[in-house]
Amino acid sequence: MTVLIIGASGFLGTELVRQASAAGNATVATFNSRPGDGGGTKWHQLDLRDSVRLDAVLDAVTPSAVINASSGNADWAVTADGPIRLAVAAASRGIRLVHVSSDAIFSGADVHYDETALPDPVTPYGAAKATAETAIRLFHPASVVARTSLIIGDGGSSHERVVHELASGTRDGVLFTDDTRCPVHVADLAAALWELALTDATGVFHLAGPDAVSRYDLGVLVAQRDGLDPALLPAGLRADSHLPGALDVRLDSRATQQRLSTQLRGAREFLGTG
Repeated sequence: MTVLIIGASGFLGTELVRQASAAGNATVATFNSRPGDGGGTKWHQLDLRDSVRLDAVLDAVTPSAVINASSGNADWAVTADGPIRLAVAAASRGIRLVHVSSDAIFSGADVHYDETALPDPVTPYGAAKATAETAIRLFHPASVVARTSLIIGDGGSSHERVVHELASGTRDGVLFTDDTRCPVHVADLAAALWELALTDATGVFHLAGPDAVSRYDLGVLVAQRDGLDPALLPAGLRADSHLPGALDVRLDSRATQQRLSTQLRGAREFLGTG
């Protein structure tokens, strides 16, 4: 069984490739600007905005499944149109699809969101993600839509880099005390995605940790793990910043967790304070 990982040179994609290589799984990967370092992995350049190139890669690889871990941020052509194009192409070839979505599809009005919750985005990025997952479920009903939250690693994520930069004074800004999410460790997320890709599961799944923490509290946990002084981290209120976006979004992953053997750890556990 060959699995194609799209967006494999990114933070999550790199971990997906690493786990595949460790398990000896046949994996092919795509990149947009430059390939990753996965030993033994074959790489193809792919821009999801290019339908001709997408067809060419799928026909050359003939994968049994595709994991879409790409991120185009608020670029509608990449984040919305690209995954829709992928879903149509995969469905027409009978290829299994696992698409990574985001808690940004929710407004925070309900705070707690399980797998049955309907998208109500309040940002362009959230709208693009919501459009993608809605269309994917329409055009590829046998697909998996996997919603996740802030992705943390062992020092390599953008969230962790922000903490270090704020603590060192090389970055301006604050960590919000009123902006709450349910972080997940990248290794747990990748393992869960592999588990979903290699089964016949379909539908919506939530892959987030059980701990709801503010971005400031998450920063404190990262600082404590990395030997930084948490007192160096500036705090503030997102409500005072006038930045768009939800304040409190908590993905309820309990129903998904009951279907997985992969344990989705909470931030306090994987950052060493649980």
